[in-house]
Amino acid sequence: MDEKKFHQLQERYNYMRDILAGKNNENLRLLASRMEELAGRMPGLAPAELKEALKTLEDLFNFVEKKIEAELTPMDKVRIVRSPQRVCLRDILENVYDNYTEIGSQGEHSLDPAILIARAYITRRRGKRTINQSVMVIGHEKGHGEEIRNGGSATPWGNAKALHYMKVAETENIPIHTYVFTPGAFPVEDTPGAAQQIAKNLYDMGNIRVPVLSVFSEGGSGGAEAIGLADRRLMFSHGYYSVISPEGGAAIEGNVKKGPRATPELIETCAEQLRLTAEDNLRLGYIDGIIQEPDLGARCHHYDFFRLLRQEVLRATDEIVLGVRGIVPFRNMALRSRRKKTEEGLNMDTVHVRWNLSPSAQERLVERRHRKFRRYSLSAFKDKRNSGNRFRERICDVLSELFYCIRYDLLRSHQQKISNFFGEIHSETSFFFKNQTAPVRRLIGRLFSGTKARKNDAAEKQLTTLSDWSSDQDQRGHWAYVSPKAKEDKAVICPNAATHGCLDMWAPDLYGEFAGVCTHCGHHFPMEYQWYLYNVFDRGSVREFNSDIECGNPNNYAGFDVKIEKAKAATGLKSSCITFDATLNGINLVVAMLVAPFRGGSFGAAEGEKFILASERASRKRQPFLAYVHGTAGIRIQEGVNGVIQMPRCTMAVRRYIDAGGLYLVVYDTNSYAGPVASFLGCSPYQFGIRSSNVGFAGPGVIQETTGVAPAPHYHSVYKAIARGHIQGIWDRREARFNLHQSMMTMGGRNLYYK
Repeated sequence: MDEKKFHQLQERYNYMRDILAGKNNENLRLLASRMEELAGRMPGLAPAELKEALKTLEDLFNFVEKKIEAELTPMDKVRIVRSPQRVCLRDILENVYDNYTEIGSQGEHSLDPAILIARAYITRRRGKRTINQSVMVIGHEKGHGEEIRNGGSATPWGNAKALHYMKVAETENIPIHTYVFTPGAFPVEDTPGAAQQIAKNLYDMGNIRVPVLSVFSEGGSGGAEAIGLADRRLMFSHGYYSVISPEGGAAIEGNVKKGPRATPELIETCAEQLRLTAEDNLRLGYIDGIIQEPDLGARCHHYDFFRLLRQEVLRATDEIVLGVRGIVPFRNMALRSRRKKTEEGLNMDTVHVRWNLSPSAQERLVERRHRKFRRYSLSAFKDKRNSGNRFRERICDVLSELFYCIRYDLLRSHQQKISNFFGEIHSETSFFFKNQTAPVRRLIGRLFSGTKARKNDAAEKQLTTLSDWSSDQDQRGHWAYVSPKAKEDKAVICPNAATHGCLDMWAPDLYGEFAGVCTHCGHHFPMEYQWYLYNVFDRGSVREFNSDIECGNPNNYAGFDVKIEKAKAATGLKSSCITFDATLNGINLVVAMLVAPFRGGSFGAAEGEKFILASERASRKRQPFLAYVHGTAGIRIQEGVNGVIQMPRCTMAVRRYIDAGGLYLVVYDTNSYAGPVASFLGCSPYQFGIRSSNVGFAGPGVIQETTGVAPAPHYHSVYKAIARGHIQGIWDRREARFNLHQSMMTMGGRNLYYK
């Protein structure tokens, strides 16, 4: 027994050493020396003396653990979360819920061992009555060092399985509890691709009509968002929630590509600047509460922690339900009473709140969830509009909403009746006048029979010959914007010359008349975003709005203010998202364009707010909404969770627009990766790619680093994207204008003004 206790102390020492990652800590040195001393004395000690020595050593361990706990850095907490001794989802199912059945396959025979799904229930008592409340539990299972779990990194089909059972829970009208234990999603593009599936999860979860509670332990970027969109979000006190791992952030900041990895000092600095801890996320408002863990993190033998977790889970689920059920004053009274009793130590097992919702309560739940995410990150960007301008814009929005409502909702509902009425009058009057004027028309016909024959010949020719583009339709060689590369007097070699036999092209021709397209093989050379801005839309129709919303540095990331100012000076832009009104062949539309020159097209709080405002503007004006992606490198890592929260925020805004009857189109060009593609871009039912584009979840370097396997050539090309169903068509750059107009005339959108 004493030897077992000594062995347990050795495991505690090894655990602390792993957390501190070899730091020169005097407390660990003290423990090591005391353990070594006791190990040498143990054979000669009497049982009572050994027991007393172990008790003294254990007290020292408790003291040292508390001291280390008070000095933990953000990176230390990341290592706590990654420890194989950390509590896992199966531990929670065993100790928090009263009974459960794992579904969707099990263990190594699972479709995805990183995703665990269980139908569970919690037993509560109301007087002498016992009540079993059902819940769907979905989460990442890391296990305790099990290799089959892939470290909790879910594959696309694992996320698809999670979404399937969320919809099952919706059908059964039971709450969903999700547990986020993932460093990030597994970056594969097999059907369905990682980005596609995460986007689908976010799109559907925004409108799930049952209470959703998420508990975060390790929340890594898009992998966390795939099951983390919830009505309430709690977080373990040693957990983290971040846009990227500290090592990944350090590699980007230090420009580390090959060879030596980022230094431990740089990794520690990035972990602190990413603001990824539970305290940081609570202060920023992205979680609703912190679940306090034991010193140095919860492990499977901490049964008091499981009791606390059970209480917090019950309380949060009750509050979600009470917040949308019944009449508003009574709901508020019930919530105030519940909070007061909670402060007095209310035992949640002795109270009962029905978790099933009526249809009206479900509607309120979804609306409340949308409002919650809409309020996120509103202080994480710079809004240079003064209060007077914002007030004026708000008044204009209200008046325009009223105007378009009257014009398109009220009047258009009677438009068909009015049209039918005048159509009947016209047919009757035309028949009357036709009979009365027949003798005169016959006389005129005999006098001008030759002219009529010539007109008939022209009409016949128009109907029986092939159509030809007019000069207005065929813009080839007559572009409004020509790339500055066309001024270079040099020959350009097509990258497909060796395989396709392409001839060298003169730069003025290639970037001028040919619009950056090889005339032999059709390869698309990269072009500036201005080419699309001035050649796709009607000339003079582009009118930018919300240009005073600027990218900022909400996390006070060291040195990032200077980088932002350089990007603004170099590009003349204030963020990587340009929002504007435009027309295309006379059709009004609202456009959000992501441009690569500004910080690689990275997406943050400012871009998210502009994107949401653009979608709301399109919905208000009953116009198509176009996302034109000149290029995006993903979420801006320096903004931390302020950036990654844009994934669910913008996806929910898009969902509101589509549900209102709008037409949402996405067109990709150049390189489009990561968070935006895995959320508000990837959820569009109509996505197209210019032939030059690459579309996917993670770039080739990230895939190789994560999986250890180099991706195949052209792994992210539009041809691969269309093969797996991510996009619906591939366009030639020169035909983008024509194809966009064709799409708007033939695709969806019952609420569009011209439909």
